[in-house]
Amino acid sequence: MASHIVTSADVAPDGERLKSAKVDKIKMIAGGVSLLLSIVSAILLFGPKETWTANYAYSWVFALFFFFTLAVGGCFWTLLHNVSNSGWGTSVRRVFENLGAVYPWMFIFAIPLLIPNVQQYLYEWMNMHRGLDTHGGEYSVKEALHHTGDPHDHLLYLKHWYLNIPFWYGRFIFYFIGLSAVILGLRKLSVAQDTDPNPGTSRLFRARFHSTYTLIIFAITITFAGFDWLKGLDYTWFSTMWGVYLFAGSALNSMAVIIITVALLQRAGYMKKVVTPEHFHIKGKLLLAFTIFWAYVTFSQYFLIWYANITEETKYFLIRNTGGWNIGMMALVVFHFVVPFVILLQAWLKRNPKTLSLMAVYTLVMHILDHYLIAIPERSISLMNMLPDVYGDVETTIPGAFLGDILAFITIGSGFVFFYLRSLGQNNLYPNRDPRILESANVSN
Repeated sequence: MASHIVTSADVAPDGERLKSAKVDKIKMIAGGVSLLLSIVSAILLFGPKETWTANYAYSWVFALFFFFTLAVGGCFWTLLHNVSNSGWGTSVRRVFENLGAVYPWMFIFAIPLLIPNVQQYLYEWMNMHRGLDTHGGEYSVKEALHHTGDPHDHLLYLKHWYLNIPFWYGRFIFYFIGLSAVILGLRKLSVAQDTDPNPGTSRLFRARFHSTYTLIIFAITITFAGFDWLKGLDYTWFSTMWGVYLFAGSALNSMAVIIITVALLQRAGYMKKVVTPEHFHIKGKLLLAFTIFWAYVTFSQYFLIWYANITEETKYFLIRNTGGWNIGMMALVVFHFVVPFVILLQAWLKRNPKTLSLMAVYTLVMHILDHYLIAIPERSISLMNMLPDVYGDVETTIPGAFLGDILAFITIGSGFVFFYLRSLGQNNLYPNRDPRILESANVSN
């Protein structure tokens, strides 16, 4: 139970705004670092040296999708809160919305994926499409794939309805326009309540209604962006669990970011009246639930592929069970599931903001490893085939490429921090005029 009953007298009539010179300084440093390193990244991605672009393209995809999942997760928790008509989440709803509001800005970091000079090292199927002989326009791209005479091209021919360049670009634009419109619209609806002299419940009903059908847009975005940007690194690979696997990691680790955010805000003196150990307990249970869900989906994907033993499916795990990558895969089993599962079973830990935040940081570190193992092992395999004169003697890793992975992660990560802090400081930290704020502040579970 909360230490005392929260009343309307405890809720600031004008809300609480994040006003801190220290936060502003961190925001500007993060923005400056991201801008500076973005220039360095642009040189690596678009510069004259082919090996720089080839190596760094994979580093960029790894870092981009990691932070993409966190922002998309903020959209998910906002939608889920509204659809479920959650009472407990009202106190932290604005944090959900602010994390989701970073999502539209991720487009800036996704722009390199639109450039053919970068695409050529990531997506083999695009190279095949662009290099086809259409006999002066006599054949369409699909027909040209059918007439190459190479039996390996038949798979790409069958997938042409989805894997074609115009449709790929169309999906790319849809991911950002569609979900950005959703989260910005819901956030605007929520923020308007803070200054409405008669807030009422009409906005709650509207937010709930608009969150129902737009959940479809979220599901399409997290699933097919994962298909296009990650699974597309090897167009021959199949997995029926891929979309839900990425969703599980996104929901889990965006909740970790939310836990850390609220804990830091409370430490700075904010939201102390409306967020109690009960809220941390609930968020901790969600962290535990999605840890279990992530493990279930991950095992299911592996088991189905192992049991079927189809070449086009098993190659994903064969690559990652080779050399040092196998250590990372085994580490995921122990440290991404077993360790957090055992620790998060403790109720006292989930009620303590400090200890729960430490577990949230730990979860994010495991998420980094997870996405590193998704994207980076494809680099040496693909570049060996594409540039055999340069990478022909590479076995599992490319010497020195790890530095580029760190650079890309810091570049996009500092930009993510900048836009997140900017979002947190734009409006009240919680919906102080929401009719359910007292219900949320006094939640017991």
